[in-house]
Amino acid sequence: MLGRKKGRTPLKIENEEEENEEDYEEEDEPEFEQESEANIEGMFPKELSAITLERQYIGLLLKDPRLIKKYFFLYEECYFEDPELLNIYKSIIFTEGGAYTTEAAKRGFNFARDDEKSYQLKGTLRREVSDEDYDMEKVYMDLKKLFVLRRNYLAIPIQNIQEKVMEIKDYELYDKMSVEEIENAVIQVNDTEKFKRAVLNEGLTSFLELGDNNLTNGLPLPFPILTQVFKGIRKGETMAFAMPSNAGKSRFTIDIAAHTALVHQKKVLIISNEMSEEKMRLCLITTILNNKAIQQMHGIEISKTEGELLEFKFRPDDAKKVKVDEEGFVVKEEKEKQKDFVKRLLEVSEEFRKVITVTNWVNKQIKNSMYFINITDHTNDELKKVIMNYYYKEKIEYVFYDTLKTDTANIGIGEELKKTATILSNIAQNFGIYICSTLQLAESDTLPVNLTVNDLAVSRTVKEVLDTLGLIKQIHRDTLHNYEYSLNEVDTKFYDLKKYDDPDVRYYACVVDKNRAGAKPTLLFRLNLAYNVWEELGYLRLKQK
Repeated sequence: MLGRKKGRTPLKIENEEEENEEDYEEEDEPEFEQESEANIEGMFPKELSAITLERQYIGLLLKDPRLIKKYFFLYEECYFEDPELLNIYKSIIFTEGGAYTTEAAKRGFNFARDDEKSYQLKGTLRREVSDEDYDMEKVYMDLKKLFVLRRNYLAIPIQNIQEKVMEIKDYELYDKMSVEEIENAVIQVNDTEKFKRAVLNEGLTSFLELGDNNLTNGLPLPFPILTQVFKGIRKGETMAFAMPSNAGKSRFTIDIAAHTALVHQKKVLIISNEMSEEKMRLCLITTILNNKAIQQMHGIEISKTEGELLEFKFRPDDAKKVKVDEEGFVVKEEKEKQKDFVKRLLEVSEEFRKVITVTNWVNKQIKNSMYFINITDHTNDELKKVIMNYYYKEKIEYVFYDTLKTDTANIGIGEELKKTATILSNIAQNFGIYICSTLQLAESDTLPVNLTVNDLAVSRTVKEVLDTLGLIKQIHRDTLHNYEYSLNEVDTKFYDLKKYDDPDVRYYACVVDKNRAGAKPTLLFRLNLAYNVWEELGYLRLKQK
């Protein structure tokens, strides 16, 4: 068994008896520790076992010790499986072939143990090769390649990596590979093992019959048509929605994230460089209270605006029994403490009791946790570490990023955004994570139904990296009469866009600009900003003249 150089990670077991034999230590080379002699049989799997090859190599050296001048192994390359053969190899470099062995070949090794057993084994090995016509060049190269595989097998104690290292020996052209090519193959194993690999033509029948794959089984979005268009929320993909500034990107993010967490009962991570934690919490409560699908989960029918929640406004059961303001909300007394006001509201307001019931329900949804992190100043590397930390710690597979921007050092450099998007795409594909981001849409005169990637406020090339991209813009109230929508993409019945006096009710066009799953329609959404309620109405178009 090889000893180890100081500072080198020990890979093999040491023998206490050998450690005490200080007489063999080379005083003129203090940088090396005393080598140990341990029996390492069983350390290598049978795929990397080759005792016969080792015996041939040692036998040929004993037959002609001069060969050691050319066919030697450096200390860090030497990985014999049989400790007795390793002992004889050391005897050759110091004794039988000592006159021909270079100092570099000796460096790191201690002296051999010379006894009757090793003497007899040397004779046996000489006889084994005496009558055979072995090619020393081939024997040496075969053993050297094997040593490379053994060294890397021990250096990376990760089962799937070790299995891939062993598989190199079964490569169809392994016999023709050089030592350098073996080294490169190991590097490729390390570099590519993190990527998903497969033989595409294997299991095609079961793939087709089961229909159980990410192409068909994505989680439904809160919007039926978009779910059909995108094939749902699919792990391993990156989705993005672009909107102008202050159009509701964060609220749209919360709507989809809350649906994923509470309706589908999945853990989600929300990363934001736009809204603070407090604003996100308020928006989340508003969404959970008013969203019809989530109402079915908590069982409370209620309608409450974000503004009313922020100002802590709740209607009483009987307005005649308590003091109310001109809008009919319970008034907080001048010197009344907040905790006392809360206690009183619980007694006089069913509306308030419903809200508390819902928030308490959310608090108990531990399995459906919604994690949040605000990163205003960050690098791409930090963004990646945040996602991977939550992936490994909480096994989060659904990530929402609001808003996708360049890292802090590259603000204003449009092309850098593609680098960030590429990092997110690689994470999504390599780890099977769904990543949904929002993007900034430029302020322009482009009609909502005519949006293209050129209307992005940042690098247009980011589209190349994404799997899906939707461009969303509000339809101006004064132009609602120019549009109509249908319930089906090909239809004969169309509906006008109803005009509301409430300024919080808006219509948005959503142009699907990229979709690896197929269709790219233009859809119509109605948003009530105060309640964060998004409704998908149908397929949008300009009225035909």
